[in-house]
Amino acid sequence: MLGADDPLPLVPRRVLIAGVTGAGKTTLCHRVSRLWDLRRVEMDALFHGPEWTPRSEFLDDVRAFAAGDRWVTEWQYTSKGTDDILTPRTELVIWLDYPYRVVRSRLLRRTISRSILRTKMWNGNVEKPIWRMFRGAPEENILAWQTATLTKWAERMPLAAAEFPHLAIVRLRHPRETERWLRAQAEASGVSTAPPKRRSRDR
Repeated sequence: MLGADDPLPLVPRRVLIAGVTGAGKTTLCHRVSRLWDLRRVEMDALFHGPEWTPRSEFLDDVRAFAAGDRWVTEWQYTSKGTDDILTPRTELVIWLDYPYRVVRSRLLRRTISRSILRTKMWNGNVEKPIWRMFRGAPEENILAWQTATLTKWAERMPLAAAEFPHLAIVRLRHPRETERWLRAQAEASGVSTAPPKRRSRDR
């Protein structure tokens, strides 16, 4: 497993970004897309239909873009069957393994902002009322979901590395490491990796 200061063994064409909810996967996807000129695919936009209803075409859409040559997306919805489609095709995994205080504060800011502003997201959906942040099962409460899945990738990533030895995996333990890693890739590629303008729906 690689760290922030290790050189990549290849210039990747297909990239997955892993991390707990709120780590910043979607924001990093946008930056990596520009860095290596990759198609940006947002998994939440494929999964959620109107009124937060799962789209029946979700896995068909995942198969369609995964068959392409160049893309970057979030490593999500593994319980829905995305692993078998995406992981064999992926060349690079970027794992955002940030401290709890970082991901919690990011998720709180994002969720509260979306809820107050009634920000439209995928297929016309809007964030649930703020009071719903503190009630309900993890499937309905994004804060509870983050807590329930906090150790998912620490448990999952060693298994993925063993199951898919072709994967190059970069583990980034703090946003500062991510910025340092991005600068190194930019210097190697001659491309800017400046953060995009913040959007309330960015993850």
